Amino acid sequence: MTELIHDLPLGSAKRAPRREALIYQGQRLDYEGLAGRIRNFASGLLSLELGRAERVAVYLEKRFEAVIAVFGAAAAGGVFVPVNPLLKPEQVAYIMRDCNVRVLVTSPERLKLLAPALGDCPDLRAVIVAGSAPAERVGTLDMVTWDEALSGRGKAQPHRVIDTDMAAILYTSGSTGKPKGVVLSHRNMVAGARSVSQYLENREDDRILSALPLSFDAGFSQLTTAFNVGASVTLINYLVPRDIVTAVAKERITGLTAVPPLWIQLAQLDWPQAAKDSLRYIANTGGRMPKATLDLLRAALPKTLAFLMYGLTESFRSTFLPPSELDRRPDSIGKAIPNAEVLVVREDGTPCSPGEPGELVHRGALVSLGYWNDPEKTAERFKPAPGQPKGLVMPEIAVWSGDTVRRDEEGFLYFISRRDEMIKTSGYRVSPTEVEEVLYATGLVGEVAALGVPHPVLGQAIVVVATARDGARLDPEELLARCRSHLPAFMVPARVDLRPGSLPRNPNGKIDRKLLAQEMQGLFEA
Repeated sequence: MTELIHDLPLGSAKRAPRREALIYQGQRLDYEGLAGRIRNFASGLLSLELGRAERVAVYLEKRFEAVIAVFGAAAAGGVFVPVNPLLKPEQVAYIMRDCNVRVLVTSPERLKLLAPALGDCPDLRAVIVAGSAPAERVGTLDMVTWDEALSGRGKAQPHRVIDTDMAAILYTSGSTGKPKGVVLSHRNMVAGARSVSQYLENREDDRILSALPLSFDAGFSQLTTAFNVGASVTLINYLVPRDIVTAVAKERITGLTAVPPLWIQLAQLDWPQAAKDSLRYIANTGGRMPKATLDLLRAALPKTLAFLMYGLTESFRSTFLPPSELDRRPDSIGKAIPNAEVLVVREDGTPCSPGEPGELVHRGALVSLGYWNDPEKTAERFKPAPGQPKGLVMPEIAVWSGDTVRRDEEGFLYFISRRDEMIKTSGYRVSPTEVEEVLYATGLVGEVAALGVPHPVLGQAIVVVATARDGARLDPEELLARCRSHLPAFMVPARVDLRPGSLPRNPNGKIDRKLLAQEMQGLFEA
């Protein structure tokens, strides 16, 4: 039975060696070829004397080498650290210093930009360069070509690893301060793959499009859920959303997962018939999907099932709403995924009554191992699960999400807000999601973010940053009028700020609320 993360592709190679595993820019790699390259890369890492649980950073766009490197690092008994390719050299160097990276896998082009910052990474001793172009030497680091890494000449045996050992460190986008490294065990990642592929009903003939960054838990999940059942993954580094629609049609994609800002853009495009015929399901993660966007997608893709999901990197995925419930409760985040329990509790840990807001607490096999090298933040978020027997000497640790939700009489959950995004105005606590939902329902906005901005009288004033839909003219007064007719006075925005194009994104593709809030500081100062 598969217990280690690299056993997912290796197991599928045993069952169906000739089935396609990866597709990238017209190139195709079957499971047998993928498995061989993973084993050879693991051998190459061991020949570089990679120690047990030492970190291997992968700073590449989505391509075959990126996938081979992360699973090869795990197969060697190391820990992989996928680094978002959108990050700048200083950000990459911070991550590498923070988790003491020993080996870096990157391209010649990226290495050239990153080289000046590598001197600040004292634990780094080798660089593996993917691609055909030779790389310039950097200091005293061992420089290894991709072909050398795959030569399979290393004779050292992989380090002994069990399912509770570290497999990966995924860095959050850093919405508050520096990015935090979430430590994931093999058990976490394998349990996540099994759970998600179970409720999505993934099967070997699925063709999944990998549109999200592999450094994002939901992005990496596209690989693990596919490899769990022997499905294929098409890797794409899209420039514009239209590229995704084109890829769905060309590769007959059956499954696509994205974040709300991307779905908002995709919902405004025309989908060719080939895409409508092939796409079995779509899934949303990384924030609430506006109902107006969901309605547009369901109209454009009438044969496609829509799954709404909620999760956080610290526990990967917590809930999902099955397509059969969309019409009855489109604003729900559903119930706990298989092999997890989700609780709604008060500050003292006692369970909330139906309809009573409380903190979402996740317990089960997907709870990660905490934050790398940060005991204080780990202690804040990872605490004993509520309701355990008092005689239990070593209590089970759960993730206390910091997110406020409520549960209805039938057990379905509804997201209210993230603790650090809640707006406190005129003595009231306002969820930005409620304000945004009213604006999306107008059909006038493309994207919108409601923010709390310091105000001398109100504490915080609600400011909305919005873009027009399809380049149409947008009138701030009209939006405010709609808000006044659908919201109580204390929830009506004090100001609407119109922006051209798209709102700024963080590296995971979500709207960068922190940046927008920083831009608004001082707006209401005398």
